[in-house]
Amino acid sequence: MKDLSKYRNIGIFAHVDAGKTTTTERILKLTGKIHKTGEVHDGAATTDFMDQEQERGITIQSAATTCFWDDHRFNIIDTPGHVDFTIEVYRSLKVLDGGVGVFCGSGGVEPQSETNWRYANESGVSRVIFVNKLDRIGADFYRVVEQIKNVLGAKPLVMVLPIGIEDDFTGMVDLLSRKAWVWDDSGQPENYELQDIPADMADKVEESRELLIETVVEQDDEVMEAYLEGNEPDVDTIKKLIRKGTVNLDFFPTYCGSAFKNKGVQLVLNAVVDFLPSPTEVPAQPEVDMEGNETGDFATVDPSNNLRALAFKIMDDQYGALTFTRVYSGTLQKGDTILNSFTGKTERVGRIVEMHADSREDLDSAQAGDIVALVGLKNVQTGHTLCDPKNPATLEPMVFPDPVISVAVSPKDKSASEKLGEAIAKMVREDPSFHVETDPDSGETILKGMGELHLDIKVDILKRTHNVEVDVGAPQVAYRETITQTVEDSYTHKKQSGGSGQFGKIDYVIEPLEAGGEGFEFESKVVGGNVPKEYWPAIEKGFKRSKDKGVLAGFPMLDFKVTLLDGGYHAVDSSAVAFEIAAKSAYRQSIPKAGPQLLEPIMKIDVFTPEDHVGDVIGDLNRRRGIIKSQDSTPTGVRVKADAPLSEMFGYIGDLRTMTSGRGQFSMEFSHYAACPKSVSEEIIAKVNEDK
Repeated sequence: MKDLSKYRNIGIFAHVDAGKTTTTERILKLTGKIHKTGEVHDGAATTDFMDQEQERGITIQSAATTCFWDDHRFNIIDTPGHVDFTIEVYRSLKVLDGGVGVFCGSGGVEPQSETNWRYANESGVSRVIFVNKLDRIGADFYRVVEQIKNVLGAKPLVMVLPIGIEDDFTGMVDLLSRKAWVWDDSGQPENYELQDIPADMADKVEESRELLIETVVEQDDEVMEAYLEGNEPDVDTIKKLIRKGTVNLDFFPTYCGSAFKNKGVQLVLNAVVDFLPSPTEVPAQPEVDMEGNETGDFATVDPSNNLRALAFKIMDDQYGALTFTRVYSGTLQKGDTILNSFTGKTERVGRIVEMHADSREDLDSAQAGDIVALVGLKNVQTGHTLCDPKNPATLEPMVFPDPVISVAVSPKDKSASEKLGEAIAKMVREDPSFHVETDPDSGETILKGMGELHLDIKVDILKRTHNVEVDVGAPQVAYRETITQTVEDSYTHKKQSGGSGQFGKIDYVIEPLEAGGEGFEFESKVVGGNVPKEYWPAIEKGFKRSKDKGVLAGFPMLDFKVTLLDGGYHAVDSSAVAFEIAAKSAYRQSIPKAGPQLLEPIMKIDVFTPEDHVGDVIGDLNRRRGIIKSQDSTPTGVRVKADAPLSEMFGYIGDLRTMTSGRGQFSMEFSHYAACPKSVSEEIIAKVNEDK
């Protein structure tokens, strides 16, 4: 049996360009997994193995890699920093026990850093912080530490102080050991010396060390009492207390360096071993029933327990479908038959493989704590639970946001037409935030995703990976509809055509709900037997099915409630079907009376711009119907936060680059739905009617 205390399941996450993939490359070099490090800027990074990743220099898929350091096993997931791929970060965090948050020494806390940090907080993932790129112009370790406190509301526990900065950055002082790690100019990670602290840093080191110890002794009353009496704890005790506070998310051990120049990564690896939790030190996963309610049972991390595993990513490659899986409890053997508790079907595990970016190593078994890929599973999707068929259970599933943007694609020729369906089916299995449907009127295939870049890359994958040539339409916005008024109404469905007929009468109220809630609610207040209880679900089903098509422009309806008040039935002619038809007709009758309104997706926009272009940026956002939320100075320019409709943001990256001479950056994520202005609404409805 493997020693679980030596396991570390970690993710590496950051904003685009903070140096996350380069940091992963250095970790793999140091742990002996690769012999020559690949650079992101020349398209050779080990964990960026898709064509699209190597060309664009961004990480799109979470690549899983296993490596070893100081007798410990690391399962590392390198995650994307671009906001359109946040779903990859979310599902990776779901199966990790710890993480390394990488921040740029000059850029500091950038938009995606905030999103990733929020997800990690929600997932309860312990983290160490690595302030990278201290060799860059404008880098400032202390400023980034302050930003982490102020912007993220986090408590960085400073473990090292940088020696020099920018071109003069040579290493760092380890506060616990009071030793300086100093590298030469060769760029080799092993070419460092442990030296005495530089004389001009002595006071700063002692002051920072004292603050470090004062923070960690709060983890233990006895140690704190002794410390207040003048007895400093030994280094081993301090490390135990740092570990305790890190696992409890009380603070985040913070390091610095330059991954590109091979300085400082060893200390981060040591911190992962010393301070991040093993699988046995994190709360056990709760088991849930099919409605998602906790049963009170837990998947305890123990290889001898019943099998409980979560499929967190599906990936097709040249060898077939890979199901990336976190084993939470029990042991899984090659050739085992396992149950997918979501489908109720059993599957046979053909092979178990340990992944290293896009190469692999076969294993005979996997146990609690392992992250592996399974080969041969046919009907498993992201978020499904794999378990022991004799002792089934379900783990908490993953919840994914709805897409906000779509494009129509059509195959260029007969050959592409034949391959399109199969290619898209594979892509949907791989990415739960990517949806596909067929337009019932035009017959076109509609791709739906989280942003322009997301869909660009999907089209690219269709063309390059699957050799399917398609024509792509203009991006379309996922509008919604709602109501603004309450209507009390009645509808009777009556049909007689020889033999038994159909009859169902319903009296009901339709009213608006607060935005952002469940989207639709149904309640029955029927007293007595005028509408027998067995017909209530059919009435709810009728309204529920109707809400997918609004009355203004056919967009799905949001945020309304139907309350059944009374009605009538016929002993012979009434049926579930009759009441479902009554509900569908009632929807079409009453929604137009309830003040229907068109809603548009509003995006949270975060723009970084040089100071001399801020006026242009704000003016442009105003023209896009944006509402400016804040404007703050940063060390490298100005950060503007705004809300703006998605429909106005197409092609924004090109316009921003033009306005800022290529120096502006932005990120965008869905915020909420809001009412369209009347003129916009009329234009959209007219266009929909014209296209019919």
